[in-house]
Amino acid sequence: MGGRVTGAAGALAEELPGWVSLLRAPNPGPMTLDGTNTWVLRAAPDAPAVVVDPGPADETHLAAIAAHGPVGLVLITHGHPDHTEGAPRLSELLGGVPVRAADPAHALGAAPLTGDAPLDESLGIRLLTTPGHTADSVCFLVEHDGERVVLTGDTILGRGTTVVAHPDGHLGDYLSSLELLSTYRGVPALPGHGPALADCGAAAEFYLAHRRARLDQVRAAVAAGATTAPEVVAVVYADVDRSLWWAAEWSVRAQLEHLGVEQP
Repeated sequence: MGGRVTGAAGALAEELPGWVSLLRAPNPGPMTLDGTNTWVLRAAPDAPAVVVDPGPADETHLAAIAAHGPVGLVLITHGHPDHTEGAPRLSELLGGVPVRAADPAHALGAAPLTGDAPLDESLGIRLLTTPGHTADSVCFLVEHDGERVVLTGDTILGRGTTVVAHPDGHLGDYLSSLELLSTYRGVPALPGHGPALADCGAAAEFYLAHRRARLDQVRAAVAAGATTAPEVVAVVYADVDRSLWWAAEWSVRAQLEHLGVEQP
């Protein structure tokens, strides 16, 4: 969710590596921006591709992904339906291709994501454990042909900022995950929604500054007498469309928990 930040969290990537393709799902909205980004990575023209985040169960979108076959592996950044709903059908279309996710509930025909062993040797894909947006959120560092990218899921978006989906999401974890991603300076970020960014590290630092500023605003709202998450939302997110306050309340509850403020 964007909140007061509606622009990009940094400079946009001018171009993607030749081994990266983007297929955007037709599910635009306030929480999904232009739609869910499905990333297709292929080390060589005749090599099996790796698909990251199949997106919703939209037959046209899934058929477009399958047309990029052969596919050897499907990876999931986190379990929200706009990223995972189409995974079972895509696996079926691809003849039972395994799906790997941190949450076993979203893994199909393969073990859940753990450890730091390469997930695909030809692309040098490594797991970055980045909880916070959700408990199962992960990113993927890919190093191939002298180029690197970080697929950030919803941990970093191409535009605006993301929701910490309390109680599954946790602000302390999210801040730690952003600190990890801030070390990838100069590495493009391929997000789950919105445009690709030129610098993952710079975007992570922007997000950290935004979150710390939000915490200061929440502290001030509590000090001024706000006692519940809805009351804090009404103060801190006053300039956000009220139709999105329900999502802002997730983040506020995570912020209040982080600050040790008891909630009813």
